Amino acid sequence: MSGGDDSSAFRLPPHFQAEEQRLRAQGLDNWASLAALDDGPLRQLARAGGDGSGASEARLIRLRGQARLVVALGVLPEEAALLLYAGIATAKGLAEADPERLRLQIGRLQRQLLGPRAPLIDFATVRSWIHRARQGPGRSAN
Repeated sequence: MSGGDDSSAFRLPPHFQAEEQRLRAQGLDNWASLAALDDGPLRQLARAGGDGSGASEARLIRLRGQARLVVALGVLPEEAALLLYAGIATAKGLAEADPERLRLQIGRLQRQLLGPRAPLIDFATVRSWIHRARQGPGRSAN
């Protein structure tokens, strides 16, 4: 899995088209630049959307949270979105999560969002996310 910061990987779902256009117009065309965006510039970016484009501060905050999980944990953007929907907004929150409870919660979300035939995240994947979160930045994986 690789979230990375390659701009070609920075594709948002169609329902975030207004936000993607606004971010790209400001030169924010990768997950790392979005993750590093502070509150002040994020608010200014949202206010600049008084043109009726649909980009809102709340949606930009959600995308920044997703970007921070992508960058901090190396998860895919879709996985970061699932974690956010499951109530995990930070690496610290993920590090403190119970793997089985989180897997069940994500499974319910996947079925609700994608239908009963959606491939579910397995326990090993959830454990690996939690392990990465517990390692934290600058810690050895050993």
